[in-house]
Amino acid sequence: MIVMEINNKKANYEYFVEDSIECGIELKGTEIKSIRNGSADIKDCFAIIKNNEVFLLNMYVAKYDEGNRFNHDERRTRKLLLHKKEIKKLKEKVEREGYSLVPLKVYLLSGKVKVLLAVCRGKKNYDKRQSIKERDIQREVQIKI
Repeated sequence: MIVMEINNKKANYEYFVEDSIECGIELKGTEIKSIRNGSADIKDCFAIIKNNEVFLLNMYVAKYDEGNRFNHDERRTRKLLLHKKEIKKLKEKVEREGYSLVPLKVYLLSGKVKVLLAVCRGKKNYDKRQSIKERDIQREVQIKI
């Protein structure tokens, strides 16, 4: 049962999504409480593979209001929890030219925070214009129905 969800709307506009995988995230202290409140953002976030570990960079998690001096840093690097085989598979895909790891959504699944991580290829400007055109056509069809 998914309770709360934070989406990366910019990702589908900026990238072609090739493959996706669900993974856990290592959180510290009051980060889980902030995420449960919905005060997190993954708009400019991306992932890297370093020393056979996957890290999530530039994810914003707001400081918890009732937190004390042990409150977390808002944009710290967070480790993603994946099996070794999954990391190897992702590494092979990312090493191809033009591919990157982008989180599509962060959500709670039975009390644990999960990240939907996607292997994406960047779009060119003409691809983005095509996406806008398709979205406008779908809106017109929705209005006629």
